[in-house]
Amino acid sequence: MIPYVSREIFLTKGVGRHKEKLTSFEEALRDANIAHLNIVHVSSIFPPFCKVVPAKRGLKHLKAGQVVAVVMARNETNENHRLVASTIGLAIPSERSQHGYLSEHHSYGETDEQAGEYGEELAASMLCTVLGVDFERDAEWSEKKKAWTISNKIVRTTNITQSAIGVNGLWTTVIAAAVLIP
Repeated sequence: MIPYVSREIFLTKGVGRHKEKLTSFEEALRDANIAHLNIVHVSSIFPPFCKVVPAKRGLKHLKAGQVVAVVMARNETNENHRLVASTIGLAIPSERSQHGYLSEHHSYGETDEQAGEYGEELAASMLCTVLGVDFERDAEWSEKKKAWTISNKIVRTTNITQSAIGVNGLWTTVIAAAVLIP
């Protein structure tokens, strides 16, 4: 018997605001179109032979109440004018029979671009460690991407990031998620 391994995954994000912290999280899940699912948090392995599909396509395979594995980044604030961000970074190896990595990053004060680049870098660095690719921590982002391309071992990195600025009197929650389709 072959163990359960997802063949498709989609990325999604959302933001929620409410006077109650939990309801703010629920609103973020609704904004990401995954509030109707029973989410089980899993670690950060991108399965071998898995394909990234658009969220709209992935959601067609899921039913309300279904238990679904999700890699999720979540951040929240109730501070006025506080910038929060959540990112899922993704690094896919060129050899599709190998697994890739997803990373979760939660930050304060970072723009979408800053948080997204960091999330991609984090996922790529985890993948580099198992592929034997040198990872220059102090190199510029463009230099790192160029090195990964030259190695021909990482085919793609990407991210999905949600940021928002806190509003006085409300909880602001941001989520980014990678949903594994059973």
